[in-house]
Amino acid sequence: MPLNELDLWLQARVGKGAAATDLSMLDGFVAAIVAGPVSMDPRDWICPLLGVARAAFNHGDTSEFAAISAVAVRHNVITNMLSTAPQDFAPIFGRKPNGDIDAGSWCSGFYAAIRLNPSAWAPLLSKDGIESGLLLPILFHCVDRNDCPLIPSAPTGAEADMLRRSAHTAIPAAVELTRQYWMPTRFKASP
Repeated sequence: MPLNELDLWLQARVGKGAAATDLSMLDGFVAAIVAGPVSMDPRDWICPLLGVARAAFNHGDTSEFAAISAVAVRHNVITNMLSTAPQDFAPIFGRKPNGDIDAGSWCSGFYAAIRLNPSAWAPLLSKDGIESGLLLPILFHCVDRNDCPLIPSAPTGAEADMLRRSAHTAIPAAVELTRQYWMPTRFKASP
């Protein structure tokens, strides 16, 4: 399934329990899985991402399986890009009606993946450590389950609008720095 078809498939499934409702959100979610603190069984993150049952992995002739395959391909593309040419990493951001880049959906997807395992992400979510700054360009766009900003001290008004318009330029580096932060523990040699 090409990415444009995957986007339409996601939009048709809004309200069916998927963590992603569009391609941008899916891309942010997958980027968090690639850059995150732990490796996960694909079924543990793809099923909530797409809102499909684990059994969907067993039926190769369904639209669900085609979507699973497309997600796996995107995962591999992001993994390869961050491993070989991180400076070329380009998130799939949405666009506003006026044509401006809208990173909000992508960031919401990234945060949805964090919520799968918040204890593993805790060092970057704590406000006490300097490491918490790694995710600022992403979390700036996110709200908690009560619709409150994740960064309560974030600017508002015109300053917030300016930051939202330019955040997309900092996000690729934030993803790579987050990946680098977790590499020593995520890829620790087995005993």
